[in-house]
Formats: sequence, structure tokens, C-alpha cells
Amino acid sequence: MPTEHAVRGFHHVTLSENGYERTASLLTQTLGFKQIAKEGNRFRYAVGNNGASAIVDLVCAPEGRPGRVAVGTVHHVAWRTATDDEQVQWRDTLAKLDYDVTPIIDRQYFHSIYFHEPGGVLFEIATDPPGFATDETVEHLGTSLKLPPWLEEDRAELERLLPRVELPEINRGKDHEAA
Repeated sequence: MPTEHAVRGFHHVTLSENGYERTASLLTQTLGFKQIAKEGNRFRYAVGNNGASAIVDLVCAPEGRPGRVAVGTVHHVAWRTATDDEQVQWRDTLAKLDYDVTPIIDRQYFHSIYFHEPGGVLFEIATDPPGFATDETVEHLGTSLKLPPWLEEDRAELERLLPRVELPEINRGKDHEAA
């Protein structure tokens, strides 16, 4: 796929739920979103500067059927937090509100907590640190298969099963060199 057609982010996420009030309350009263639009049964919420990747559309669809985890579906919605300390604060806040939030999970490149929002969608709050350049340089990101320690014993099998990825020739790390 040519680089100019590659996915470089997303604009917003849409949650389609039987009801919306409790999820709207979580978004606005806990997670800091503000309602910025309403059209029919679609409610738009934004956080921060209301830019891309900071928008949630909440669609009230009581006639809808629950989704199923399957090929081609989204497993969860991930939010980011800048530090481990902020993540601990998020976890404490969610636990005090009786959300069944996981312990902090070390994902090698970031730390995660997970909880289901009132409509049933799985939310993740992940940290920025330690980052993806912990075991390779920025210029070489994505050029080899990196595995967490707990999967290293399965490396040969994973390499056999995974399709080979051909990366386009691009100037890796260009933006980082200017900083």
C-alpha cells in the first residue's frame, strides 16, 4: 500500500448502545468530555481541543442488537494518559465509582487498565511511557518482529504464522531528528 494511503489515525469513535444516559454521564462527569452536538439519536462529545481522535459519537439505538467480538470488529476503545501517576489516579477514580477496573497491566511498551463503560464497551486507559523505542531506535521501529518476554518462547511459531510485512522505504525518524 502506498504511504499516502496508509491509516495515520482516526477522526472519532462511535458507540452504538441501547441507552445513552449512563454512558453520557461517564463521558461528561468522569472523563472530562463535553457534549458539542446533537442530531436525532446521535450525541457528539469531545475532550481537549475537540480535534480528531478526541471525539466520541454516542448513538442511542434501542432496537440494535449487541455486538459480537469477531473478525473485523473493534475489541476496545483506548484512551491515553501521559504518566503512570495519572493512570493510577484514573484507576482510583473509576474504582471509587464502582467500575470493575483491572489492575495496572504491564504491556512492555505502555501500561494499561481496562473497564466496561455502562453500555458494555470495553475502555482502556494506556500510558504514553515507556514508549515503543525501548528495544529499538526510532529509525528502526517496525522493521523487525518485537515480542514481549512472555511470547519469546513462541517466536518461531509466530514468525511462521504471521504474514510477512513489507515496509515502504521512508525516511524513518525524520521528525525526531529535527527536535
